[in-house]
Amino acid sequence: MARMKFPRLAARGVIIEAGRLLLVNAYPGGQSDLWCAPGGGAEVGQSLLETVAREVFEETGLRVEVGGLLGVNEFHRSDGSFHQVDLYFRTRITGGTLAMDDPEGIVNRYAWVTEAEMAGLRVKPDTLAQMAFRGVETVYAPLEEIVS
Repeated sequence: MARMKFPRLAARGVIIEAGRLLLVNAYPGGQSDLWCAPGGGAEVGQSLLETVAREVFEETGLRVEVGGLLGVNEFHRSDGSFHQVDLYFRTRITGGTLAMDDPEGIVNRYAWVTEAEMAGLRVKPDTLAQMAFRGVETVYAPLEEIVS
């Protein structure tokens, strides 16, 4: 496998309703039992907050208001073929209907789970329950124009 030149940047939404966290399975065809928060890759010129809102809508059909940053996680393969930095943001549902209509066909199912139920699932990152249920938001300044 080819080595990546730079890490991929992604942003994810941490959505809690009635004490349950929304998780998605993002492995086409049910290839894995691994669950994660909805989200995906950042695009040039789009803030991370906009990325979260876009990706959550694409993957779940839900419109969200994006709040503060809860945490950062890195995923990688030791052979250098993959490295991704994920930023996790608190989000609140403002509209839409939960539906499986991912245009990339990656997300194949979703689940609302309590913190206790998460213990019986394979979830990444390992710190997701801590971020979701006990996390404190931090300061994030979105997409500031560079000045010289």
